[in-house]
Amino acid sequence: MRKFLALAATAVLLAACNQAKSPDTVAKDVNKAEDKATSEVSKSEDAAGKDVDKAADRVGGDLVKFNNDASKDAYNVTIAKADGDRKVTLAKCESQSGDAQKMCKDQAQADYTAAKANAKAVAESEKQ
Repeated sequence: MRKFLALAATAVLLAACNQAKSPDTVAKDVNKAEDKATSEVSKSEDAAGKDVDKAADRVGGDLVKFNNDASKDAYNVTIAKADGDRKVTLAKCESQSGDAQKMCKDQAQADYTAAKANAKAVAESEKQ
């Protein structure tokens, strides 16, 4: 008998769980669920946006540093090449004498100064 009563009570409870709710109750439940879903999506979007912004800042900072380092290194290579060219030209100037040697050395120095100025201008234009 106890088993029968327990089964009957369970059947009544299960039947009550599967009964249709009134349209007003359903509408309220749907609205509540939609509001909760909208809120959760909004929170997730906000969190994702913050994460993306943080990551972009890190990447952006790293990219700026990379570009600045590359620009600096390119400048250093250009200056080294210009200095090497000047030294080679000055050595060649030694084969001349008098005014020709002086003009050769002056030209080598002028070329070096122009190369340095050009390298500096390029490096400045590439800075971020």
